[in-house]
Amino acid sequence: MPKKILLVDDDREMLDVLGRYLGNHGFSVLTARNGAEGLAVLSDARPELIITDAEMPGMDGFAFCKKLKTSRSLAPIPVIIMSGKKITERDMVSGYGEGAEDYIIKPFSYPVLLAKVNAILRRARPRPVPGNTVIKKHGFELDPGGRALRVSGKTLKVTSKELDLFSLLVSSPGRVLSLNHLLETVWGYDPARYNNPHTVEVHISNLRKKLGPRLAARIKAVPGHGYKFE
Repeated sequence: MPKKILLVDDDREMLDVLGRYLGNHGFSVLTARNGAEGLAVLSDARPELIITDAEMPGMDGFAFCKKLKTSRSLAPIPVIIMSGKKITERDMVSGYGEGAEDYIIKPFSYPVLLAKVNAILRRARPRPVPGNTVIKKHGFELDPGGRALRVSGKTLKVTSKELDLFSLLVSSPGRVLSLNHLLETVWGYDPARYNNPHTVEVHISNLRKKLGPRLAARIKAVPGHGYKFE
C-alpha cells in the first residue's frame, strides 16, 4: 500500500505540481486548500505525513500545525511546513515551536524535499539515551522513556526533536557532537545527501530559550565542529 501524504496549500498550481511529483514517486496524495479543509480530510483519512504551506487564508499553516499537535489522535502525524514569505529564523522557530518536524523554504529542490519526506517516514522515533534511564543533574530531570523534560520541577513543552537533541547532548557531556552526527542521529538524515546546519541551529536556538539562561549556557557551540553540553 502506498503511503499517504496530505498536501495543504491555497496555491492550486503548487498542489498540482507537488502532488504529481510525489505521486510519481510512489505516494498517495491527498490535498486541501487551507487548514480547515485539511482537518476535514483528516476526519476521514489518516496520512503518514502532512506538508502544509505557512501562509493560507483562514487557518494558516502554523495554526493548523498547532491544532494537530493538541489532538491526541492527530499529534503523532509528522508535519513539514513550507513557506516562501515566512523565511526568517523567527518564523522557523515558530514553526518548530508548534511541533513541525521540518521547515523548508520556497523555492526548494523537489529531490531535497523527497529526501526529507523519506527520512521522516523511514525512521522510528529515535532514543538517543538508551532504555528508560532518567537523568537528574544541573536542576533538570530528563525522562527519555516517558518523553518528558522538567526544569526546576516544571515540565517543559518541548517538541520531539528538541527532546531527542537535548537527550543526545546530555548523554555525552563534554563531547563535541558534529552537525552531521546530530542530523543523522536525531533527524535520520543521510549526511551525504543533506547536511544543512541550519536545521540544527534553529532547534538549538529554540531549545535554549525554553531551557532558560542557566541551562542554555551549558550548550556550547564549537565553531566548525558542532555542539557540546558542559
